[in-house]
Amino acid sequence: MDTHGAPRVLVIGLDPYRVPGPWDPAPAAEAVAAGLAAFAEHGVSVETCLFGLDGSDDIEAVVREALQAGRWDCVTVGGGLRHSDDQVELLELVVNLVRRHAPDAAIAFNSTPDATYEAAARWIG
Repeated sequence: MDTHGAPRVLVIGLDPYRVPGPWDPAPAAEAVAAGLAAFAEHGVSVETCLFGLDGSDDIEAVVREALQAGRWDCVTVGGGLRHSDDQVELLELVVNLVRRHAPDAAIAFNSTPDATYEAAARWIG
């Protein structure tokens, strides 16, 4: 699909396969994929910046690089960062990186992974 001239959205969030714990990441990964598919259905350009909590990423560097990769109309921050009291500092880091490296981008928050397009759509018109 040609999305030339379409709004550009960056989705930042957790890679379900790299979040430690005794849980099945497949349903979360499927919901993320469904949420991203909606962007193509609406002709909106989307890229992801997914990182792990397993210690394999320099999260600040990964997010900064993604933010600097282009001009973003909207940056959507995934719920995995907001729904856990254990991730408050990480959420603050991500939001402040967005403010610093994509100051003209709207910031959106999804309620569930499959509602990611709807979150961005509130800001990209």
